[in-house]
Amino acid sequence: MLSLLWIIVIGLIAGAVAKFLMPGKDPGGILITIVLGVAGALLSTLLGRLVGWYQPGDSAGFIGAVFGAVILLLLYRLLKRKRA
Repeated sequence: MLSLLWIIVIGLIAGAVAKFLMPGKDPGGILITIVLGVAGALLSTLLGRLVGWYQPGDSAGFIGAVFGAVILLLLYRLLKRKRA
């Protein structure tokens, strides 16, 4: 249970840092920010394994989570721009 809480806290901080690095109109409140940070960590882990930075069982750290969250924000903004 404590590890799940830790994942949520790190996801919130990583998502908030990503939103701070990319100011502008983005969706959501605290829940979306947590999901953004956690999804960013998962994306960063996947990309890191494809490139060879992470071995199976390794996961991205905080900087990787922020990097992944920034990528997700960029993708969101590109998709939003195409719809408008």
